[in-house]
Amino acid sequence: MRYLRLKKNTDFQRLFKKGKRVYSPRITLIYSPSKVNTMGIALSKKHGKAVQRNRIKRVIRAAYSNNVSLLSAAYSVIILPKAGEEIKYRDVEKDIIGCFKRINAACQKL
Repeated sequence: MRYLRLKKNTDFQRLFKKGKRVYSPRITLIYSPSKVNTMGIALSKKHGKAVQRNRIKRVIRAAYSNNVSLLSAAYSVIILPKAGEEIKYRDVEKDIIGCFKRINAACQKL
């Protein structure tokens, strides 16, 4: 399933202010209901030089796009990896799936 990318600063700011948060050991996921699935990644220079940051973004994008179909509805999502952690695809995918399960459970309660 395809998704769109969040690119505008206003979209990021809106989600940071009004979005709900889900935590896992390696990532924090901020989400809000939307018409279509959109995703953005927020990294700082604490994660390393450009090569490391780009690798982290590639791994997160791959894990998200392979598992976005697990979401029960469409959401705008920002993924914040925690600094200082070793980023491996298997671990990120496990964390994203866990976050998606918590989002689905929270939405069914409403």
